[in-house]
Amino acid sequence: MLWLNVHAPFAAFRSFTTGSFRPTAPFITPSAAYGLLLNLAGIEMRENDGKSPMTLIAKRLPVAHIAIGAMEETEQHHLFQQLHNYPIGPSRAEHAPVCKGNKYNITPVRRAFLSNLRACIGLRGNEALEQQVREGLSGQGPARYGLPFLGDNNFLPDRIDPLSAALPARWWLPVSESDPLGGPQADIARLTITIDRQDISRSQSRLFRLMEQATDQVPEAAWVEVKY
Repeated sequence: MLWLNVHAPFAAFRSFTTGSFRPTAPFITPSAAYGLLLNLAGIEMRENDGKSPMTLIAKRLPVAHIAIGAMEETEQHHLFQQLHNYPIGPSRAEHAPVCKGNKYNITPVRRAFLSNLRACIGLRGNEALEQQVREGLSGQGPARYGLPFLGDNNFLPDRIDPLSAALPARWWLPVSESDPLGGPQADIARLTITIDRQDISRSQSRLFRLMEQATDQVPEAAWVEVKY
């Protein structure tokens, strides 16, 4: 079993959305935690089949059971940006003269992001992957593409420390039909477990709830299988 203490000043874990608003999950998702572990292990998750218009998820990736816990409260923020592009054809061409050669098609967008990410991530059920992650953290693993990041390649972690045991955290648990939720709650969210870039309908997600009290005794229900 492997535990990681992950600290990051900023993070964003986006769902598949279009439009002017780019939301984020309230915490690192099992799918994002899995991607982080593969990056540390030096395992390439992407595959270009030369046919599809997008980079696909590779096949035969290692199976893992992952638990995610919040050690501190993570805050959500929003920022506004202007997206500039050069339209194709005559669209909005009437704005070109007053822009004096600058880009004249501007779309305002709102992006959500998180601050103060303090996560305890557990990995079990795959000793080979655990060893590869340890080797990657110690600099002994294979060369990998890019740096570890938290959902957006602008958001890098401050530290990733291997642990011998779980730290006290509020663990995210999949919601079951027997959960006495008692109506809408702020600490319930839909988190992605696997991602299918070619067919979004095949992506897997579940409702999760955040435990009220922190504990270093990880509930069995917190362990989620990530399998591609």
